Amino acid sequence: MTTKQHWILPEGIEEVLPEQAARFESMRRMLLDLYASWGYELVMPPTIDFIESLLTGTGHDLDLQTFKLVDQMSGRTLGMRADMTPQVARIDAHQLQRDVPTRLCYIGTVLRTRPESIGDSRSPLQVGAELYGHAGVESEVEIIGLMLQTFAAMEINDIYLDLGNVDIYRGLAKQAGLSKEIESQLFDMLQRKAVTEINTLLDALDIDDNMKAMLSGLSSLNGDKSVFAKARELLVDADDSVKQAIDYLEKTAELMWQRYGDIKVHFDLSELHGYHYKTGVVFAAFVPQRGQAIARGGRYDDIGKVFGRARPATGFSTDLKILNQLSGKQFASAEKIFAPVDADQAVVAALRAEGKIVIEQLSGQATNAVDGDAKAMGCNKSLCLVDGQWLVKD
Repeated sequence: MTTKQHWILPEGIEEVLPEQAARFESMRRMLLDLYASWGYELVMPPTIDFIESLLTGTGHDLDLQTFKLVDQMSGRTLGMRADMTPQVARIDAHQLQRDVPTRLCYIGTVLRTRPESIGDSRSPLQVGAELYGHAGVESEVEIIGLMLQTFAAMEINDIYLDLGNVDIYRGLAKQAGLSKEIESQLFDMLQRKAVTEINTLLDALDIDDNMKAMLSGLSSLNGDKSVFAKARELLVDADDSVKQAIDYLEKTAELMWQRYGDIKVHFDLSELHGYHYKTGVVFAAFVPQRGQAIARGGRYDDIGKVFGRARPATGFSTDLKILNQLSGKQFASAEKIFAPVDADQAVVAALRAEGKIVIEQLSGQATNAVDGDAKAMGCNKSLCLVDGQWLVKD
């Protein structure tokens, strides 16, 4: 490797330089203050953890995304977190053990073996919120509302949502008596809306024609709120669990519109993102200028079961790096004051106590505070001695 190559970073891994880092920090503080105002408490899960904890619940879908290594102290396999949700579930179930609904939020870097889509980072700055201990449309709507407020705070406009309920397909698969293998194959085809493949697979199954029609028609149940009437007509012979899942999704949308206004929503009853661990309503947020979702969330009840305490749970997460790319939010530039080498240290300390940024001149630096090092260091003011008093001047 040549000297030049030593500066090359792994693909999908980025450095954050001072100006951008300051912007990220302003965003982080703004969002954490927002979440705190809704009652969400900040938690900080560890960057590295036992693989069993990371691959619990949601984590099974993240197995290939997780960097793994051997702990030299215990001999057990460790992983670099690729998603913080399983760790936050452990905090709720094992550490806090509250009986009331618990609201937690988090922000931090996660590491993934591959990007979710072309051009994405492998080290997203994940931010999210989780609500534990309540099973009902109100918690779904609160989490969606907090996600929408996140976008509003970042001045990201033209949001539209994609809503579904994985319990619809799960109930139909159970009613049809599908094997795990067939259920998985059909799941993949539904995600691709591969109608011809779906019908070919269903024709080969020993299930009644009415069941085949319901499973086949699932891929067509997408669109505006009129989809609910179509679903009730197509799935009239479905089990009660399926009908209840349709009702629950509709109630969620109605309460969401009631609270947050006329949000653009696309319903997709075959949307199964996170199917292997989600247990109800799932949602994703999109903007016109980006093909991939900018945030995802949904319900994942009983995620804490492996940690000794199963509780209803719902939440969302997003990547602060992606939000930054889309954000129109402008943050005020910090005022920087250049202090000459002989400045009164008491005055310098007082200015810093007021929250000002004071950069002191070092010996050997240029003495011209206007045209010298002060300007090069981004200072827009200087500390000057005027008639025996130290004053801040432009």
